Amino acid sequence: MSSEPTHAAEAQQRQRRRPPCVLSFSQARDRFLRRRFLSAGLRPFSVRIPSPSGGAVSGTTVHVWAPPRPSTRRPVLLLHGFGASATWQWASYLRGLIAAGLDPIVPDLLFFGESFTPATDRSEDFQARAVKAAMDAIGVTRFDVVGVSYGGFVGYRMAAMYPEAVERVVMVCAGVCLEETDLAAGLFPVAGVGEAAELLVPTRPADVRRLVKLTFVRPPPIMPSCFLRDYINVMGSDHNQEKTELLQILIKGRKLSDLPKITQPTLIVWGEQDQVFPMELAHRLERHLGENSRLVVIKNAGHAVNLEKSKEVCKNLIEYLNEPVSNASGGEKGGAAALRLGTTEFEDLHAEKT
Repeated sequence: MSSEPTHAAEAQQRQRRRPPCVLSFSQARDRFLRRRFLSAGLRPFSVRIPSPSGGAVSGTTVHVWAPPRPSTRRPVLLLHGFGASATWQWASYLRGLIAAGLDPIVPDLLFFGESFTPATDRSEDFQARAVKAAMDAIGVTRFDVVGVSYGGFVGYRMAAMYPEAVERVVMVCAGVCLEETDLAAGLFPVAGVGEAAELLVPTRPADVRRLVKLTFVRPPPIMPSCFLRDYINVMGSDHNQEKTELLQILIKGRKLSDLPKITQPTLIVWGEQDQVFPMELAHRLERHLGENSRLVVIKNAGHAVNLEKSKEVCKNLIEYLNEPVSNASGGEKGGAAALRLGTTEFEDLHAEKT
């Protein structure tokens, strides 16, 4: 069976990408952040995932930044939230994590950055399976998971689905304990899924301003429309319909009683003034997981705590991930990012993208 994506899927993905502006601040920043990943020793790979049924080609491609060679450092999977690609959300963490003996592995979730699928499944389970297949493809069998916001939903599902692979979990402002009824009850700044999609998948400068003001305690005092429009054009114009569907599936019919209780040690990190996922959800998750969890509240920070207080969040991640894990399950540890050929194909993108 071939694992190459169909030409139709590739053409569809190219059509959805708008050409960048001639003078684009967002494009320049994107290149700068890519160089930070490269200078930290990571390389971009395109992992092509075959169909789980073994029949027709799935066309699912997961873009991931990973070390090009095996190392003795422990792998940590970093999952981003809604917004720009993974490089924008994790660049400031790389050197600190590497210096602490950790190997950051940073994928773009499906429909973000350069990851794509023609499949119609929009569940966290599908995202989790795709990321796990990518980890298998690059030879990483056991790892810690850090998920920010939506990335935390995916990371939580990975921990539940693959307990033999996920050793520890860090949830950063990830409201996995939310229920659909919370929207009508007024727990959130939006009253329905449609309004949530308008907020998290902005298409106008005014939408971006509202999002920034909700997610930062100290938002920039000036946000010119020309810069916001450029950001939307360069980083936020792809796969908006699919991202909206991700939100719809995430929230529709969601109940705390359906949420599995993961067994891995879990650190919960929350911005004290989070307006997107209020502190109530942090306390729900802590109660749900019981003694297996620990809650850290970051002062003077909102939902974008990973950006607004990146040094403090990174310090907490490193301290937690370097603690010994008591009664850890057996199996191979480490083995970070040794690329190998198998039924899943990958392509080193470094030569064409630097």
